[in-house]
Formats: sequence, structure tokens, C-alpha cells
Amino acid sequence: MTEQNIQTYRITGMDCADCAKTIERGIAKVSGVTGCALNYTSATLKVTGPVARADVISRVTALGYGVRSNQTAPMPQQSSWQQFLARLPATGPAGFLKFLLSRANTALAFLGLLLVLPGLVFHELLPALGYRGLWLDMTAIAALLVAGIPIARSAWRSLRISHEIGINMLMTIAAIGAVIIGAYTEAGLVMVLFSVGEALEGYTTERARESIQKLLQVAPGEATVLRACYDCTEHLGQDGYTGGPCPMCGIEETRVFVDELRLGETIVVKPGERIAMDGRILAGLSAVNQAPITGESVPVDKEPGNNVFAGTINGGGVLEIQISQLAQDSMLNRIIRMVEDAQEHKAPAERFVDTFAKYYTPAVVVLAALVAAIPPLIFAQSFLGGRGWLYRALELLVVACPCALVISTPVSFISAISNAARNGVLIKGGAYLEALSTVKAIAFDKTGTLTEGAPAVIQIKSIDCTTPVTGDCVNCAMLVDMASAVERRSEHPLARAIVAAAETSSAGSRLPPALAITALPGQGITGQVAGQTVVIGSHAYFESVMPHDQAVCDALNLAATKGETPMLIGVDGRYMGYITVADTVRPASRAAIADLRASGIAATVMLTGDNAATAAVVARQAGVSEVRADLLPQDKVAAVKELLAKYGSVAMVGDGINDAPAIATATVGIAMGAGSAQALETADVALMGNDLGKLAYAIHLSRTAMRTIRGNILFAIGIKLAFLVLVLVGLGSMSLAVLADVGASLLVTLNGMRLLGYQRKLQAAG
Repeated sequence: MTEQNIQTYRITGMDCADCAKTIERGIAKVSGVTGCALNYTSATLKVTGPVARADVISRVTALGYGVRSNQTAPMPQQSSWQQFLARLPATGPAGFLKFLLSRANTALAFLGLLLVLPGLVFHELLPALGYRGLWLDMTAIAALLVAGIPIARSAWRSLRISHEIGINMLMTIAAIGAVIIGAYTEAGLVMVLFSVGEALEGYTTERARESIQKLLQVAPGEATVLRACYDCTEHLGQDGYTGGPCPMCGIEETRVFVDELRLGETIVVKPGERIAMDGRILAGLSAVNQAPITGESVPVDKEPGNNVFAGTINGGGVLEIQISQLAQDSMLNRIIRMVEDAQEHKAPAERFVDTFAKYYTPAVVVLAALVAAIPPLIFAQSFLGGRGWLYRALELLVVACPCALVISTPVSFISAISNAARNGVLIKGGAYLEALSTVKAIAFDKTGTLTEGAPAVIQIKSIDCTTPVTGDCVNCAMLVDMASAVERRSEHPLARAIVAAAETSSAGSRLPPALAITALPGQGITGQVAGQTVVIGSHAYFESVMPHDQAVCDALNLAATKGETPMLIGVDGRYMGYITVADTVRPASRAAIADLRASGIAATVMLTGDNAATAAVVARQAGVSEVRADLLPQDKVAAVKELLAKYGSVAMVGDGINDAPAIATATVGIAMGAGSAQALETADVALMGNDLGKLAYAIHLSRTAMRTIRGNILFAIGIKLAFLVLVLVGLGSMSLAVLADVGASLLVTLNGMRLLGYQRKLQAAG
């Protein structure tokens, strides 16, 4: 399906997960729609197919819901009532009251609650008083009409448009049946409590929805941009200036909305400010708090050439940043969109519940009809009356309402995924969260995953070294400077490691770049430095052209067994010393691997194209249980398949590009993100801060989420079965049944939302 055929809508007026199902089924029947998915938690509807937007909006409206416009309209003047509501707290009981009174349907539910209270007190709570009155029945019927008409209307629309019997139909049948048998108070209670319960479910889900939207608030709405003064009234007419950029004012700092910024412009971020746009630092040094994007708890030092992200917090320096992404394309907005879209990748647990609910509700209606008919017809038992089988069948309709079951999974998944996003782990859907909870073995790429991915100088040894113990040797520093002068214009990773070591050296001189540089293919490089011929080459090359002691050979052979690459340096035909370079293991890798083992991961396997000796050294330093070396990309795929055959569920961690085939083969593909767009698009899970410690956190979060979901499902089914028994033996009541349904829905929602606050400290490295 092409991108042009995908339309996105924000739906309003939903109070429960069944509302989302009603809309999905109704939209699916619109001519031209080839697919639709409504994420209840984020209230986002995606429709595919050649269908007009007007037709989709018309169907949503016909089903009794609304579509929020993407256009920014002028803020209307608030009424006194709206001003009163705005002053109420947003959370707690007052927050729920504010939610009830802010919308027509929920306000009617609140009014119905007030109307049914007299009947509830005298008929249900204090029947021993023997108080009866026509006005009690009248207020109960009024409550039924006020709270029930929206529910009955929604039930009829669903039946007429989608040909579906939903939860609203169950409640409507139960209420009408209660009126028929004269149970007016209970009929009112069914509708009122169901309406209030739906509103309560909508309120708690709104809190989860807002947790996602809070991510948007970390990016400021304005920024300071460097722009030329335009159409300067102060200088018009001077020196031939007639308008446009003012040559006399030059570049000025201008405060603008972020939507007005353009690619390539430069913004200024002062100390303590949030960075407004993704970009590259042109000037300034500072430490940036990247926690909103990567989850890193420690600010990261930034310098010219480094990338920064919208929503992160500048430290103590002033930064000039060239904009690289528009606001809607920033890393922060991509993360938010992916979190909101995560529900499209439904987990098996979610698909099971959806399928179960689809057939369950109609089956309940049939079962209730059988309960009402069979005992009176076959066993001559009472049909009407307070304990008659019609009453029990109506109780069954209420008890069997699948609200709690339907909401038990999506709120848990989106809460866990939102929590992970806030902590620098992007999980692209419930399916991947569930799969992550089952992982038994994890395969790791070496370079850039377990290691830093950038070689660093390990040893420097000049033949004239004077302080081998402390390493603060002028001759060794001079050796690095001479090597750096030759390697300065090379892009080879080993060359960059030498240049970086020279730049951070505390001793030695700063030599100019070498002249007459000549590459020695497969052997090394040579150049003229301060009138001297400097040669940098491999051990094998120096063996044939430049004599050196056996002790040097022994030291270099020992370094090679440690995974280090030796480079020898000669000046004017004389051996002067050596430098060894290696890709170092990330400091957090060993602790992360130990944490994974403590978490019950059966195997940690390193897959690398490096030679066996180097791989063995890195594997030992990182603490992985197995290592497979000399692998081509197709060999890594084969290795992952072997692990799948042995362990059943395997994760593959790589850079998201070179390891793509193996990542795609694994049960769960995990990319070391570092905030890169490629990592976001490639894998099922991205570790945004390149921190392997987040992997153990994500696995524990996924396991906790699945335990929560299973507990919610068992509780929802268990409460239904328990009350079903009470109904069949004649010990229940309709009001008790609806209270049980509302209570179960609320409890599973709140239990799922606990995952928003999930925290876990990493295990100590073993």
C-alpha cells in the first residue's frame, strides 16, 4: 500500500476499547477501505485505500464519535462554566469530576447518577425500611433515559451499520428487560453504573494517552535563530538600501516559533535551555542532557561537528546549531509517532483477546436466551419475578460484559512501551514486547555493539622510552606526533586512532602534516616529516626492511594475542618504536552481559567477522558465553538460525545496518541506536543511547508487562466466572453485577497503567 493511500485521523468521544472495535468495524465497511486500525490508547485511526476523507469522517460521525481537526483554530472565548472546569484539578477525584462534566455523554451519566440515588438508597441499600413511592420509580426511569439513551443509540448504530452485537447492546437488552419485569431502580442502575464505569475507563486511559503526549512537551515551541535584519525601517533609504536583508545591521538573534524555522538555518541555545531542533553543532562546547531521547542519565559532552536532538537540555555553554531536520521530522517526533503506532503490531495475547471478544459477545446473548427459556419450559420453574430465570438471564448479560477483558491488554502494552521510550528503549509494538519476554539466547555483533566501534591506541613504546612505568614519556609522545603527522590526512580507522592519541597527548611537539606521502599497499605508509623520512608499517614489513630486537618481536606477538594491531615506526631507515591499536570493549558491556545472565538468559553469543584470536580476547573481556569468529553476513544468519533451533527464541543485537540480515532472522532484532534514523527504521527494538545495560531493563520490563497482562486476563475471566455462578444459583443482582464489571475494568486498567512507573536498577556486574 502506497503512503498516499494511508490516512490518519484523531478520534474523539471514545470511552472504552469496545468503542475502538465499533469504529474499526464500521469504517471497514465503507466503500474503498482496504484496511483500518484504530489505536484506542492514542486515539489514532489509520485507514488505507482509495476512500475520500469525507466518507470516513461521515461514518465516524454516524457511529456517534468525532474527528479532531488538525487545523489550528482560534481559541474561542471560554464560558463561565468552562472557566469553572478549568480551575478544577486534573487528577484525583476532582479530575474525574472535571472529566465527567466536560463532555455531554459523561455529564448525562453524572446526572443519571444523581437521579438514581434515591432508588439506590431505599430499594437497594435500605429495603428493610419498606419505603415505596412512585417518585422513586420515576426518578429511576429518568436516570435510565438520561444515561441510557446514548448507550442505546450507540448499540443501534453498531447493529445497523456494522451488523455487530457489542457491549452496549448487552446493557441495553438488560435494562429493557429489567423495565419489563418492573425492576425500575435496577434498570436505571445498570445504565448509570455502566455509563459512569465507561467514563472512568475513559478517564484512566486519557491519563495513559497524556503520558505519550507529554513527550511532545519536552521540545520548546520557540527558538532563537540567527537571521539577517529584513526590510529594516531604521536604515531604509541609506546608502542605496531599498529593502530586503539589511547590510548595515548584519545577522541578529530573532525569537521565532519552531514551525517557522528552515533547514540549514542556525539557532542559538543558551545555557539551561532545551534544544528546539535536531541539528549539528557549529560552535560552542557544552554538556547536553540527552535523557529525553536516549535515556542516558549523565550529560554528554558536545563539541562542533556533533549532532544534537530536539528536546534535550543544554548545559553550561552557548551552542550554535545548524538545523538538520524540520520540527515534524525530528528524532523526538519520530519516537512519539512510533510509540503511538506501536499498537498496530499487535501481540499474540492482544489478537487472542480481540478474536475471543468478537465471538464471545454474541454467544453471551444466545446463552442468556437459553438461561431465560430452558428452566421455565423444561423444568416448569418461574420465568418472571425477582428470582425468576428472566431476571437471572438479564444478570448474565451484565456479568458477561467483556469490558475488563478487552481493555486488559492494550493499556498494559502501551504503558510499557511508553515507559521504555522515556528510558531510551524504543519498542515498535506489543508483538515485539511479548517476543522480548520469551528470549532465551542473545547474539551480539562485536564492533560497535560490545566494543566502541572506533579503534584506540593501547600501547606506545619508543626505543628511547624513559618512563615505561608511568607512560609520561617525551620520546613516546614524540613518536606518536611523528606517526600522526603522516596519518593526519588518512581516513583509515587506525590512522584516526593515532591522530586522536596525538591530540590528547600531554607531551611532545605539534608537527605539521607530512609531505610526499606514499602508500605502501598491504604494508604501510611513508612521508616526509621535518626533513626526515618516516615509515609506518606492519610487523611483517619491518621484518624484511628494518632490523629490530627479538624482544620487540616477542612484545608485538604478545600484543597480537590480546587482539591489538601493532604498527611499527621507522625514521630515516632506523627502527624507532611501535604503537598498538585495538577496538576497546565498551565499559558497560561486561556489566550488561552479567546482568543478562543473572536475568536467566541461557546463552550470550558474539558473532564477528574478526579473526578468532581477536574475537576471543573481546569475548573474554565482555564476558559472553560463546564466540563465533571469521563470519560473513550469511554466516551470521546461519548462526542465528542454529540458535533458534536450539533455544526457540533469540534476539540479535547489532548496528542495524551491516547486521540487518541476522537482525531480520532473529525472533527480536535489536539495534544499537545512538539516536540514528537508520536504527529506528531497521530493528524491532532500538537502544537509543548505545547502552547495552538498557537491554536487560527492556527484557525485565517485557516480562513484567506479560505477567501483568496474564494476571489481568485471569482476573477478568475469574471475576466473570465467579459472578456467573452467583447468578445461576440466584444469589446475585443486576446492580451487583454491573458494579463487578465496572470494578474489574477499572482494576485491570489501573494495574496495566502501573507499568508507566516501572523502574529497575541494574544488577552489579559479576
